[in-house]
Amino acid sequence: MVGGLIDRARRSEMFWQIVRFGLVGGFVTALGAAVYLIAAYAGVQPLIANFLNYLAAMAAGFVLHSKVSFKGHGSRDKPVQRSGRFVIVSLISLALNSLFVWGMTGPLGWPLWTPVVTMIFIVPIMTFTLQRTWVFR
Repeated sequence: MVGGLIDRARRSEMFWQIVRFGLVGGFVTALGAAVYLIAAYAGVQPLIANFLNYLAAMAAGFVLHSKVSFKGHGSRDKPVQRSGRFVIVSLISLALNSLFVWGMTGPLGWPLWTPVVTMIFIVPIMTFTLQRTWVFR
């Protein structure tokens, strides 16, 4: 009985963590996508616009995910290690977004807005998994 309650509490904690990550991540993703779109349609090269997206999203994301998405999850006794891991995960997301931006707006010749789809649906799943299991563990 106690084991069942503990399992249920963990599932509930994970559920609310995903909800918080979705809300915060949605805001951070929308912020980054807006920065990308504004810069790209203002004439900035798509990969540079994506880098501006990265800077805005990384700054907002670290603060908000630390304080909201993963509050109470994992140890908080190694902030330098956690910060370094967050930067590594954000660089991985930058690389993925850059690959999508380059491929879609370059060789495929698709419209400037098309990489936003991957920024919203593909990269956040990867970052949630890495942040939960490695950054904020």
